[in-house]
Amino acid sequence: MGVVNDSSVLFVVALGLAVVAALRGAWSPCGQSMISSITPLSEAGRGYRYGSTAAYFVLGALVAGAVVGTGAALLAVVVGRLEVDLSARLGVLAAGALVGAVVDAGFTPWRTPFLCRQVNENWLLQYRSWVYGGGFGFQIGAGVLTYIMTSAVFVTIAAAVLTADAGRALTVMVVFAAVRGSAILLTARVRSFADLQMLHVRFERWREPVRRLTIAGLGLSSAAWVSAAASSPWPGLVVAALALAVTVAARPADAGTDPSLAASHPLSVSPSASPRGLG
Repeated sequence: MGVVNDSSVLFVVALGLAVVAALRGAWSPCGQSMISSITPLSEAGRGYRYGSTAAYFVLGALVAGAVVGTGAALLAVVVGRLEVDLSARLGVLAAGALVGAVVDAGFTPWRTPFLCRQVNENWLLQYRSWVYGGGFGFQIGAGVLTYIMTSAVFVTIAAAVLTADAGRALTVMVVFAAVRGSAILLTARVRSFADLQMLHVRFERWREPVRRLTIAGLGLSSAAWVSAAASSPWPGLVVAALALAVTVAARPADAGTDPSLAASHPLSVSPSASPRGLG
């Protein structure tokens, strides 16, 4: 039975990969910093409401998704005007996703993460909550301004562009940003340092499973795209089998593949810290 060679396959798979890429980003040093630094406990200590700061954070992430998405949408329009063959676009994405899976698995000289840049934690004491909440959210939601924990981020952006549709490109990037920004809500029930410590313990347990889920997500995206490009399920089944092998054989994360593991103390701010606001 053949596979319908339709642009909807490209779009739907891109949406799924955007979610997976965003989830993986939560285990970056920046992601852990946010979980340690913006909680009901810490915000009360700084004289702010957690709900407001979290809302600013999510809003900042969504704005970033819209900004990056607008750029992707403009490029998607160019791709559409050039009338690049759909099979060619699917083939490029399939190859990129498979290479990304191999890179994320630690089998190449190019090791994740990319762009090892942290947010400026001094903002927490220098600015008002809407500034650091929205500013941190924007940097996190953009996906390319701080630590990039997975090749899936690049493949997601490429997929958005290669949809050749402005609306779809924008949607993919906003979905990525929404998932990325919503990670801040994990701290909503933190009422004590014991709660925060327990959250980190539970969070840490999911680090490697989510990393391998991301590798599998890249591989399965490649399989779906190559099947659509070939209008046949068989190439996709071969790639899916290869993706499964890469996922199972992936090298364990260490300080080289996951810098969060090298951090002896995640960023935290005393709840008694007093804010110094901007005008």
